[in-house]
Amino acid sequence: MTRLNRRWIAVNFALIVTTQILSLLASVSAAQLNGFSLDTTSIPRNEILRGGPPRDGIPALLSPNFIEKTAEQAPLKPDDVVLGLFLNGIAKAYPINIMNWHEIVNDEFEGKPVMISYCPLCGSGVAFERAIAKNEASATPALSFGVSGLLYNSDMLMYDHQTESLWSQIKGEAISGKHLGMRLQQLPMQMMRWKHWYARHPNTLVLSTQTGFSRNYDVNPYAGYESHERLYFPVSETVPDRYHAKAWVYGLTLENQSLAIPLSTLKSKQETEFSYTLDDQIIDFIWQPESESLLAYDQQGHPLPLTPLYWFAWYTFYPATLVYE
Repeated sequence: MTRLNRRWIAVNFALIVTTQILSLLASVSAAQLNGFSLDTTSIPRNEILRGGPPRDGIPALLSPNFIEKTAEQAPLKPDDVVLGLFLNGIAKAYPINIMNWHEIVNDEFEGKPVMISYCPLCGSGVAFERAIAKNEASATPALSFGVSGLLYNSDMLMYDHQTESLWSQIKGEAISGKHLGMRLQQLPMQMMRWKHWYARHPNTLVLSTQTGFSRNYDVNPYAGYESHERLYFPVSETVPDRYHAKAWVYGLTLENQSLAIPLSTLKSKQETEFSYTLDDQIIDFIWQPESESLLAYDQQGHPLPLTPLYWFAWYTFYPATLVYE
């Protein structure tokens, strides 16, 4: 074998090995993002995007502190927006100016583990129980959640620390990992201005800015985002322009149907009580115009969870949604 042939064989062998290594690296890269395994997902893998910050770059709160003396001492202006949850006789307010920087609060209400989530890109505030019901007789131990740094349809993907499964915030469903396909139980939560929440719940606790992290909670990192239609990240659906992309709606989903109730419609109709048949169930609504808040109940009087969020976000996740007009 001539020296030229040996060199040709060596070069080709090196090329083959390099190609195989690059192919292996590419497959590993495709199957992982921000350190999360994407080998099996319930959504298209190429629609899972990095949002910018790495895993836990937006730090979830695991041991939140609250202002307990009196809510009057809370450093909030009357028109500041809060997420309010009343559960087990306890009221708590989670100011948006804090949620913008942390997005997830792992909390408890009289021993009941809950999670408050807020995605600034979708305007979606959603509360969940942190225990997953495996069946009617049992539930998993409580999970704790963090911010993965990944997005799906511009909405944050949460992850649980116990199994590193990824969860869609708007759907409340695991899209990868050990809990793939399982759902979290959504809780009725309200988004309203501080002055209205405090008027209804004068004994409310308020999430404190003493979070253990150095953040300027007086600054909105998303200032101006909600006023223009441009999205920072692509979504899988072409959203009808019947409403501004970031017009506020209340979303309700049952087993087979979903409904969007635009805030603009509620303001124009000024009906404080109305009913709507969704998924063959009659749902009763109470609209409170002074606080621009909406409540929903089934025929047994049980409150139903509504999700306040931007129109584009609701339509993207529920393109077959009905719209109350």
